[in-house]
Amino acid sequence: MARLELTVPDDAAGERLDRFLAAVIPDRSRSQLQKLIADGRVQVDGRAARANLSLKAGRHVVVDSPEAVRAGVEPEDLPLDVLYDDADLVVVNKPPGLVVHPGAGHPSGTLVNALLHRVAGLSGVGGVERPGIVHRLDRGTSGVMVVAKHDAAHRELARQFQDREVDKEYIALAWGLVQAGRRIDAAIGRDPANRQKMSARARRAREAVTRITRARTLHGVSLLHVAIHTGRTHQIRVHLSAIGHPVVGDPLYGGVRRHVGHDVRAVLRLERPFLHAWRLAFTHPGDGRHLEVRAPLAGDLLAVLQDLGFEEAPAATAPEDTDA
Repeated sequence: MARLELTVPDDAAGERLDRFLAAVIPDRSRSQLQKLIADGRVQVDGRAARANLSLKAGRHVVVDSPEAVRAGVEPEDLPLDVLYDDADLVVVNKPPGLVVHPGAGHPSGTLVNALLHRVAGLSGVGGVERPGIVHRLDRGTSGVMVVAKHDAAHRELARQFQDREVDKEYIALAWGLVQAGRRIDAAIGRDPANRQKMSARARRAREAVTRITRARTLHGVSLLHVAIHTGRTHQIRVHLSAIGHPVVGDPLYGGVRRHVGHDVRAVLRLERPFLHAWRLAFTHPGDGRHLEVRAPLAGDLLAVLQDLGFEEAPAATAPEDTDA
């Protein structure tokens, strides 16, 4: 039996229990969480709760889930770029176009299938279809992801993500002039007009903060380093679009342009949003070291930057660790 204990933060006050859990436990689908609630495996302040319970800040939520069995997801010998590996976790550089876990329309050929082939032992907290998965990246987003090898590591890493102790930095190419130091503080929720999209103007929204830490501009596009304090769905894509500078190549949030100047024609080759999870820093769940891992920029993005004339591409370094 795996147990996860959570405290409801101020910004989640008034949220339904099932929606709150879906936001803070991304490695479980909402239907899985609703089943756990219906089975009495979720307690709020010591009592079994219903899925539609309106939460109050400070409430203590406990989720008990059975250990996962690997039946139904087969290991597959797929390419896997491992950046760091030890007895507790593995950090990988997810390629673009790869779905993280099996689901509707993607029963195989996912990162989980590759991990089951490459890694001897994964956490069961994520369930049958999501062993080891602590957090996710969109299919079109490349970059660094941490995966837990056992349940204790999974619970501790999930806690760090929930408590906003993980340092996450992305690289994005955005339209227009975006200045370093800009902070975007706009709550994000599901777009009521299009359930596939998120919006900074949704009536039911949760706090989201994005900071532009570095910026270089050339030919009307800006190469950005973006740090996210929160981790909402599509957060960077939504926030940059909301300030009028959508991610280049992002069809969902206005980043695709059919007619562009000669100097930026290289962006027309993009088949996905120009977004890469570049750096992840966290406390090692086993020995307490500060661990920082960077993922080299994916080849398709690097080629576009070179053709645009950006002389220096963001560099990746070996994992760094220091005593906590």
